[in-house]
Amino acid sequence: MSARPESSAARSAKLTIQDVADAARVSKATVSRYLNRGDAQLSPEIAARVAAAIESLQYRPSPMAQALKRGRSSLIGLVVADVTNPYSVAVLQGVEKACRDAGYMVMLFNIGNDDIREREAVEALSHYQVEGFILHTLGRDTGALAHAHRMGKPVVLVDRRIGDAPVDLVGLDNASAVRLAARHLLDNGFRRLLYVTEASRGISSREERVEAFRAFLAEEGGGVRGAVLESAHDEPIELEQTLGRWLAEPQDGPVAVLSANAVMTLQVAAACNRRGWQFGRELGLVGFDDPPWLSLVGPGLSAIAQPTDDIGHLAVRCLLERLRGEQLPPRHILLPGALMARGSSRPLR
Repeated sequence: MSARPESSAARSAKLTIQDVADAARVSKATVSRYLNRGDAQLSPEIAARVAAAIESLQYRPSPMAQALKRGRSSLIGLVVADVTNPYSVAVLQGVEKACRDAGYMVMLFNIGNDDIREREAVEALSHYQVEGFILHTLGRDTGALAHAHRMGKPVVLVDRRIGDAPVDLVGLDNASAVRLAARHLLDNGFRRLLYVTEASRGISSREERVEAFRAFLAEEGGGVRGAVLESAHDEPIELEQTLGRWLAEPQDGPVAVLSANAVMTLQVAAACNRRGWQFGRELGLVGFDDPPWLSLVGPGLSAIAQPTDDIGHLAVRCLLERLRGEQLPPRHILLPGALMARGSSRPLR
């Protein structure tokens, strides 16, 4: 069997500055000066020989190596809790675009909702000489933040606080977003609201939304009944049973679900599909996050759309300001959500 011909990219990757120097009959230092500063410090004759050797060999220097020689890598480390979560993907897109516009590249580390890996992620990305970190983690490991600080790397948090760490944070104004969704449901006649969330377990954004929901119920007094259900992905029966009990008491008023994120919205939709319940007929729903598939489910699922693109851009802007050495107090930038009203939250027939 004949071997495959080696690609030009593979050949270029094996070449070194020494190969270029030998072909041009100059020193490695001369080639390095040419690569870093062009022909500014070389005679025209020597610069032409180096250029000809580079072209003949199709040599392409490593962007990473060149950046490190200049004292910077142009890399931003992004750590996310769960890359399968639509919110994380949307923020990643905003971060990546903002970094690209600013001349940076993103290195992504997904911890898979395992808080033990938060510190591992920061340590691993540090080995690649990232210049700073954007962290969308579970927010329970202060050691991850401490390691970044020991390395002298600035950090910006997305969505979730890490303790009371005095660092920049960009995310959603959870209190106003919960009130917006709950008020919309109440105005459309729903008098019993079930807030469905994953376990809070010290995750600040989840805790803030639960707290805001309970505050809304307290303010409304007897005008609305509500409860919080922490639902696990691998135990959907409790969710189905709770919804079944609520729907079995129609005399107490129409029921609506407020789901904490797109993952929980999908879980609620699956439970309703198994039981034959329909949004807009038996119950209402508004969920946090607005992935494209929401408009395709039933009559269309209402949602609080988070400004993920703006969150990603602002996180990068805050980080770049820190990288430029700007001395600013820690900032918490909270952006409003937008209600995307569809059939699932219309008044029940």
